[in-house]
Amino acid sequence: MSVPNDGAPHSGVPDSGAPAGGAPAAGGSPRVSTQRVFPCTSCGATLEFAPGRDSLRCPYCGAEQHIQIAADRAVQEHSWDEFVRLPRKPIATLAAHVFTCPGCGAITESDAISDRCQFCGAPVVATVDGGDMVVPEAVLPFTVDRPGVREALQAWVTSRWFAPNALKKVTTAETVRSTYLPHWTYDASTSSHYTGERGEYYYETETYTVTDSEGRERTETRQVRKTAWWPASGHVSRDFDDVLVRGTSKVPPDHLDSLEPWPLPEAKPYEPDYLAGHQTLRYDVEPEEGMGVAQNRMASVIEQDCRRDIGGDEQRVHSVNTSYSRVMFKLMLLPVWVCMYLYAGKSYQVLINGRTAEVAGQRPYSKLKIALAVIAALLVVTAIVLFFVLRRN
Repeated sequence: MSVPNDGAPHSGVPDSGAPAGGAPAAGGSPRVSTQRVFPCTSCGATLEFAPGRDSLRCPYCGAEQHIQIAADRAVQEHSWDEFVRLPRKPIATLAAHVFTCPGCGAITESDAISDRCQFCGAPVVATVDGGDMVVPEAVLPFTVDRPGVREALQAWVTSRWFAPNALKKVTTAETVRSTYLPHWTYDASTSSHYTGERGEYYYETETYTVTDSEGRERTETRQVRKTAWWPASGHVSRDFDDVLVRGTSKVPPDHLDSLEPWPLPEAKPYEPDYLAGHQTLRYDVEPEEGMGVAQNRMASVIEQDCRRDIGGDEQRVHSVNTSYSRVMFKLMLLPVWVCMYLYAGKSYQVLINGRTAEVAGQRPYSKLKIALAVIAALLVVTAIVLFFVLRRN
């Protein structure tokens, strides 16, 4: 079975229980979304998710409320075959959420699933369904808190080679936002038939002539390695689990990839409570596009399987024909601290893994340090060359 990938967006996942109603067309009115509120039972303020605590905490009186998840509830994955048969829908970014702030009553619109009121800072979380987007199935909650962010940022800036010395004084970010970023995961069983060639080394004796320092010629021999190629073909199979593909284009992909690996087995079934007090981006990479990326990543692994199956000393892979079965997927939210720090009048973005504290981001470079390093390298090379020249003489 080949996996369809026609690039057209679909509706929500089949067994989410969501209605099949459509989202507004481009230029239409935003969909009025329902939203979750998290009032503190002690003082009435709005609760926020506390990283690493599996509970909601009041930022004013400190009261906590444990997040309840049914014991029999687990992260679900959805059939790709069923998904691609659903009616087409507008892409997810065309329908914004409308929030009514539980703190001050301000009405705002956002493409984010969760955010903070721009007037009073109270957390707002939309209730998502399958009407205009795929529903998140899993969330990896934050465990790194703000003090942990400061420690990670300080360790990162002090370990940067070729960074200006003044950068080490940057220990806090100008802006810090805890943000859940959307990611797709894909599972598949693959069966691949390949054709190629197996290369086996053999050696031949080669005769050649050399001239010594006094101009006399002599004949010497040496062993020359050559490769004999033989046709090869065969079959390999592999099961893939949770091939991760980013679902947003709003973050530099190289920085986001540098935050891996993620402890995906620690993910929780999706609950809006985990989003309270944190920003959550909606996906703008559609699941069909994500499937194409996942297939490319699978293809590189499958090619290595083919090379191992061919064996020999070298391998050539001419063609690989792969079929996919039991294809499953889900949308999950991963925790990232998005930081901006200011240095020499310029802003730099840094991402921090909200689970492992891994850091990746932009940094300035010291031209003086780079120039000194180049000069030092040239001096070392020059010294080595002079050593061998003098030794020969």
